[in-house]
Amino acid sequence: MPTISIRRLPDHVHANLRIRAARSKRSMEAEVRAILIETCSEVNTQVEPEDVQDWVAALYANQPPKDVTGEFISERRRAAESE
Repeated sequence: MPTISIRRLPDHVHANLRIRAARSKRSMEAEVRAILIETCSEVNTQVEPEDVQDWVAALYANQPPKDVTGEFISERRRAAESE
């Protein structure tokens, strides 16, 4: 089964996730898994380009990085070096 790591999670999100997990009587990992399963299980067969653009704008607060691919490659290299 695949695994993921989430880097640079804001402190307030981590704290809220810990509280949410405790209320659900689950570990933080189990809570994140439940959130992802619930969110990603929704059927959405059609994604409109405008929706993707809106999502990217919201994700980067209308200041997208200039070199997304280069940043991704650099991040993966740093991760590989630390393993």
